[in-house]
Amino acid sequence: MEIRIQSIHFDAAEQLQAFIQKKASKLEKFYDDITAVEVVLKVVKPEVAKNKEAGIKVIIPNGDFYAEKVCDTFEQSVDECLEALGKQLTKHKEKQRNK
Repeated sequence: MEIRIQSIHFDAAEQLQAFIQKKASKLEKFYDDITAVEVVLKVVKPEVAKNKEAGIKVIIPNGDFYAEKVCDTFEQSVDECLEALGKQLTKHKEKQRNK
């Protein structure tokens, strides 16, 4: 599984990138056949409390899943996205089993 991190208009700290790598790799417990995970981080203007946006796209052989959240911190945004994606992948897996 390949994990790509893109930060728009800023440089993501190594600590943040390591956090995302660790968390994103846990998606494999929901679905085995993940090809790639694309993470896009950006700071939403104007500068308000909740201005850290994370968009995560999970690519699997027969399609892809996407979640986007805006929170106080990138870590929180990434956590919430991954939680939503976990639910999407679980649902997809159940649908495949029922076919």
